[in-house]
Amino acid sequence: MLKSKTFVKKTRSGGVMKVVREHYLRDDIWCGSEACSECKQESTVLQKDACIESNLCSYPHYLIPDTNVVLHQIDVLEDSVIRNVIILQTVLQEVRHRSAPIYKRLKDIIHEKEKHFYTFTNEHHRETFIEREPGESANDRNDRAIRVSAKWYSQHLKPCEADADGLKVVLLTNDQRNKETAEESGLLVYKCEEYIKSLIANPELVDRLALSNDDKTEITSNKVLYPEHLPLSRIQAGIKSGSFLQGTFRASRDNYLEATVFVQGEGEDGTEVLLQGLQNLNRAVHQDVVAVQLLPRSQWVAPSSIVLQDDGAAKDDNVEEEEEEKALNVSAAESVRKPTGKVVGIIKRSWRPFCGMLNVSQIKESTRHLFTPADRRIPRIRIETRQSKTLAGQRIMVAIDGWPKDSRYPNGHFVRSLGSAGEKETEEEVLLLEHDVPHQDFSQAVLSFLPKMPWAITPEDMAKRMDLRHLTVCSVDPPGCTDIDDALHCRELDNGNLEVGVHIADVSHFIRPGNAMDKEAANRGTTVYLCGKRIDMVPELLSSNLCSLRSNVERLAFSCIWEMNHKAEILKTRFSKSVINSKASLTYAEAQMKIDDTSMNDDITTSLRGLNKLAKILKRQRIEKGALTLSSLEVRFHMDSETHDPIELQTKELMETNSMVEEFMLLANISVAQKIYDEFSECALLRKHPAPPPSNYDILLKAAKSKSVEIHTDSAKALADSLDGARVDGFPYFNTLLRILATRCMMQAVYFCSGMDSDFHHYGLASPIYTHFTSPIRRYADIIVHRLLAVAIGADGTYSDLMDKHKQSALCNNLNYRHKMAQYAQRSSVAFHTQLFFKSRGILNEDGFVLFVRKNAIIVLIPKFGLEGTVFFDTKDKVAPNIVFDEEGPTLTVEQHTFHIFDKVKVTISLDASNIQHQKIRMALTEPVIPGVSVPLPDVEPQVKKPKLDR
Repeated sequence: MLKSKTFVKKTRSGGVMKVVREHYLRDDIWCGSEACSECKQESTVLQKDACIESNLCSYPHYLIPDTNVVLHQIDVLEDSVIRNVIILQTVLQEVRHRSAPIYKRLKDIIHEKEKHFYTFTNEHHRETFIEREPGESANDRNDRAIRVSAKWYSQHLKPCEADADGLKVVLLTNDQRNKETAEESGLLVYKCEEYIKSLIANPELVDRLALSNDDKTEITSNKVLYPEHLPLSRIQAGIKSGSFLQGTFRASRDNYLEATVFVQGEGEDGTEVLLQGLQNLNRAVHQDVVAVQLLPRSQWVAPSSIVLQDDGAAKDDNVEEEEEEKALNVSAAESVRKPTGKVVGIIKRSWRPFCGMLNVSQIKESTRHLFTPADRRIPRIRIETRQSKTLAGQRIMVAIDGWPKDSRYPNGHFVRSLGSAGEKETEEEVLLLEHDVPHQDFSQAVLSFLPKMPWAITPEDMAKRMDLRHLTVCSVDPPGCTDIDDALHCRELDNGNLEVGVHIADVSHFIRPGNAMDKEAANRGTTVYLCGKRIDMVPELLSSNLCSLRSNVERLAFSCIWEMNHKAEILKTRFSKSVINSKASLTYAEAQMKIDDTSMNDDITTSLRGLNKLAKILKRQRIEKGALTLSSLEVRFHMDSETHDPIELQTKELMETNSMVEEFMLLANISVAQKIYDEFSECALLRKHPAPPPSNYDILLKAAKSKSVEIHTDSAKALADSLDGARVDGFPYFNTLLRILATRCMMQAVYFCSGMDSDFHHYGLASPIYTHFTSPIRRYADIIVHRLLAVAIGADGTYSDLMDKHKQSALCNNLNYRHKMAQYAQRSSVAFHTQLFFKSRGILNEDGFVLFVRKNAIIVLIPKFGLEGTVFFDTKDKVAPNIVFDEEGPTLTVEQHTFHIFDKVKVTISLDASNIQHQKIRMALTEPVIPGVSVPLPDVEPQVKKPKLDR
């Protein structure tokens, strides 16, 4: 049966085009129930014995939720108790249009066989399809379609009631009008909340209910605390007229009364609007897209240097944080004031389930409690739960339901428990969830695209590739590395020149465009390295075996080979798919020992010496062009082989071989970037590093000036030359500190599509063009670059998405996001393992350097551990030390002592575990001695357990 709809639409050129939409209706769409004998279905999803113990429904029943139930109660639907659910096509389509994350979660539930969720295509069934009536809204039409489908199911399954113990269909809705209309039609219908509360099997499921509007009014106060948000129509008109600005809300980690809104502008950087005070923040949550109105210039303020945490006891809604807000209102010089504004409306919420812990209410028998998120940028959330005793001390997940204008905190609901706080597995799960790192096991759909084992290189593959198995190729990596992306070789040619090859794992041979494995890798974007754990981008069979360029096995590679003279000048470059057989898998230390041992002259050692000699020349040439040599302290943990707890912590030591490998990887990336851009100027995936705005260098310039050192930042070369010449007599660590500070001034390097941007320059490398080619096992960007290069040299075919600059640009946005989150997750993992390390160490005394000064604190760097910590000087006692902060210096005077950046200090280091959720390394000053501030050194040196050997 065919339905058609005809309408006309205007074209871009101004013409009119007639469009005919055909809609096919069928009568052979099955109901999906195994209780049905009428439908001739090969397989069924809905069980005959669909029993969920309920006080309302004592009979077997199927559930049909409407769109709003799915959108707002997805946490409930994910629970294992909820089974045998019919998801109508109408609902699925509405959810898809209104919320992509919830649509994905719903699709995941549907794919879980044990959940018995069945998708019924009611929009194409002859008896359930309905047309929109004149004057009927799209929402009302969809509500009616849901009721019609529920009615059809009730009648269709009526003959089965005798065989299936009275099987019925229950419609779930939260819309009172829809409920009343459904009851008038004779349907069995309940509100979602009353149905969930009736379940006997899992009474705790009530905690996972999102609050309805009725519930929200019950738990708010009568006093209006925040201004009303403007409706979207007024916001859009205000943005169009220029009276409002649209931007992303970024809450402060250090001060819960302060935030900024990043407004995308014409230029590279956009602008930032400062917000201070709860009323001006106006219920916005970190990463929300908001509309802000600028305040008059006379009301502009400077960012606060005070650290304020909302950590105390739960504040009552009727109590304003007057004292804390007063602390923000410090007069500042005109030059340091920033554009200041207030949030007038929310354009798009960015709410997700948040990890954290429950603050159990002190009121006996109370079911209302405050939840404190792990991320300090997220406000505390008020929830209702009957499991507070069980959840105390647990890490849990909570979702926000809404934030009324008369509530100090947003309202939300419990989602699930993650485990006991402080346990390694629980904390690891928290940091992966908080940084949005996809870490679930690879699905069967993904694994189905892995090669069948045993795998071997076929004669067909050999025929299409260069056979380089005879070359003395070797890899050099950190100890314990199993995902070996790259290998190198160097040999002398008959003409006296050198042949140097970089051989990269040919991951794109195994991951073909558009299949499930490719989509999963594109979504993950990168492998995430935590302390003692790796979250792979591709399944382990590829990452640690078939793609890994291990020694003494034949592997597929993508090779970049140069002919160079002894001055490291490139004479020829060629790219080819190849087959290699690595002769050795070395660590950096092993490779360094071979190079340094004059008694060794085997082929591998000769190759390494040739590479090292050329690498030094290449590095010198890069630095002469203005490439920056910056510094950041990376730490390495030695783990106990049994408990996997850290037993030793030290900063990573870099060798010549680290630099050797890095130089050839950089050269390969630059060579490939130029090749793919020459071939595909509109869709090459490149990487750029923007030059920092001059204001970023303020802290670096002030720090250098404090030691009478001048730094020039006009260009990368000027900065590099200044840093090279920055020396202070008697202070050998000064240059390293300066480079650490310079690193903090840099912008983030990002992926981009060449057809969508005109600025390709990589500031840090002083290279006009750059990309990532050398790590396809752990970076999806490299896989795309491999595909582009393969097409460029005729080694593989292309596909539409590869040549679409808009899709490439969207992919780059995801890759940039995933890389940023992976970095944050890695830092959090290091921080957690640092806490574990200090947990059993008691109090340690160490030398440090002042890295930053704040209004009430100094930030101290401990070089031995690569650790930063804060020494606070303000106290909550009646007698506080006399503190004077000079922003121009910047200096901080406490009593009679003035602290400058880079001053040497002595501190005690210990773990502060008073707040189990936000455990932190606490530092206290021992030198210089300041009365009432410095803590005396302990009489006895703390006993430090001797570490076991690193096995």
